[in-house]
Amino acid sequence: MIAMSSQIEIFQEMSALSARMVEAAQAHDWDQLASLEESVASLRDTLMADGTGPRLAPEQQNLKAALIQRILDDDAEIRRHTEPWMEHARQFLGDNNTRRRVQQAYGA
Repeated sequence: MIAMSSQIEIFQEMSALSARMVEAAQAHDWDQLASLEESVASLRDTLMADGTGPRLAPEQQNLKAALIQRILDDDAEIRRHTEPWMEHARQFLGDNNTRRRVQQAYGA
């Protein structure tokens, strides 16, 4: 079981990492973004493995809620930068698949 202070520390670390993920997304540094995402996922898994954990004091609950909101806000900003790139990649891959099917069908 994760101690109360450790649980908050994990959320603080996740928030710090998500802020760095925003910077990576803004810089189109996809390798760094993926690396940071793996770190966040590892921390998330640690929290999930702990289950509900100890009951937090009201001020800690407020801090936890604020950290989660910050992480969600960062996630929205990350998506704002990654979704256009992902759509471009989907179109590129779709165009290549269509081209390949046409070539196979018509022997081009």
